[in-house]
Amino acid sequence: MRAVDGVSFSIPRGHAFALVGESGCGKSTLANMIVGLQKPTGGSIRYASTASGTGRPKVQMIFQDPYSSLNPRWRVGAIVGEPLRELGLRPRGAATDARVAELLELVGLGVAAAKKFPHEFSGGQRQRISIARALAAEPDFLICDEPTSALDVSVQAQILNLLKDLQSRLGLTYLFISHDLSVVRHISDHVAVMYLGRIVEQAPTLELFGRPKHPYTRFLLDTVPDIESAKRDREIAAIDLPSATDIPPGCSYHLRCGFAQADCLLQVPGESRIGSVRVRCHHPIGVPKDGVLPTAPQTAGAPASTVAGEP
Repeated sequence: MRAVDGVSFSIPRGHAFALVGESGCGKSTLANMIVGLQKPTGGSIRYASTASGTGRPKVQMIFQDPYSSLNPRWRVGAIVGEPLRELGLRPRGAATDARVAELLELVGLGVAAAKKFPHEFSGGQRQRISIARALAAEPDFLICDEPTSALDVSVQAQILNLLKDLQSRLGLTYLFISHDLSVVRHISDHVAVMYLGRIVEQAPTLELFGRPKHPYTRFLLDTVPDIESAKRDREIAAIDLPSATDIPPGCSYHLRCGFAQADCLLQVPGESRIGSVRVRCHHPIGVPKDGVLPTAPQTAGAPASTVAGEP
């Protein structure tokens, strides 16, 4: 099984790049490879900056579940202070304690939080602790793996606003992973849509939400509730997401696609560029056949290539 197949993108410094798709499409595997928790079997990952003199990329990750990503036996001060101690970013003792207090204030928690255990906090507060821990390592690049999916809607908005504020204040670059398009629209500059290990469409956020080119992108957008068009007609997927161990031949989406034609069943679509949009589809929505200049078709099994940092 190839969990991530032929993926390629770049993230300009200071931008928020969102990766969306259904559960099981390879989003978290890709995030784990970028942050170094898993090694890719092919391709390359390049960073624009590394920690001075160490060769260590200044990358950190905010995990999905704030209930399982924090050590329940450690006080918050020890959790947030661990990166400072392990990376030698502050002298142990008063200097580390002062930095921990500063980080807790930065994410909207008081200094008193350092003396408490994770179970004494709500889900949203625990995610703020996770953000403080990530910032302790002084990263340039944060990978946010569905950081709001386990939270109530009102708390989601608070965490998203915090992330946007931190990006503005600290000049951070984000890779934001989610299956919730309403969340993605709020925080991202650019969106990539992933399906069964491949990116099928990439575009600036407003372009993708306003004029999707891939049928799967439009299908995902149709799942977002719209209070002004509550009874609008929406495409219904005829089958569930196929198994990643048995990907259909040709375009992997053709079994669920209402636009599929004979070539979709036989050939993996190459990447086409339509203005600022990159799409892998033989018949992009709203584009005449002679209006697209596709690249050479991709062969199955192409190695992954993911780039993070400045182009």
